[in-house]
Amino acid sequence: MSTDTQNNVPFLDGKLLIAMPGMGDPRFDKAVIFMCAHSAEGAMGLIINKPAHALKFDDLMTQLGIDWDGDLPSPPVHHGGPVEHGRGFVLHSRDYDSEGSSMKIGEDFGMTATLDILTDIALGKGPKRALLALGYTGWAPGQLEAELQANGWLIADVDTELVFAAKDADKWQGALEGLGIDPRMLSAEGGRA
Repeated sequence: MSTDTQNNVPFLDGKLLIAMPGMGDPRFDKAVIFMCAHSAEGAMGLIINKPAHALKFDDLMTQLGIDWDGDLPSPPVHHGGPVEHGRGFVLHSRDYDSEGSSMKIGEDFGMTATLDILTDIALGKGPKRALLALGYTGWAPGQLEAELQANGWLIADVDTELVFAAKDADKWQGALEGLGIDPRMLSAEGGRA
């Protein structure tokens, strides 16, 4: 993990942010966010546990005019965050790479935001594991750091099984348990020593 040497802040690429109770923003209630990029210029992540119930992968492929064989496995569709709802991002396993379009995140993940990944999924040539997010979560420079100082988020190492295999309703609790935290013991009130 690299560090912002000016502020001595570790960058959180490839980490999970887990929303604390009482965060104050209902859009992030019990959210688990996979951090795609974090630098001195700001941060970007995808919520991985808020399904887009109103939109199914089949419907999206039809809207985009991509021929889709419904017998192939389809990635779940999620609300990735409140920014750019109409833009899609595919968080996927590193076995897939779209030349010049896929961003590598750590050892196990990639993120692609171009239509070619959806076409490849439709042809059965996509990644083995994937999650589609509509929209993303973004922070201006210093904003995420302020939210961390205000006890809005916990930081956790990413677990591939949690991201791709766990039920959405279980991801928040599972991420906390991965840190050894019982969710019932969390308080909505933060403090400083």
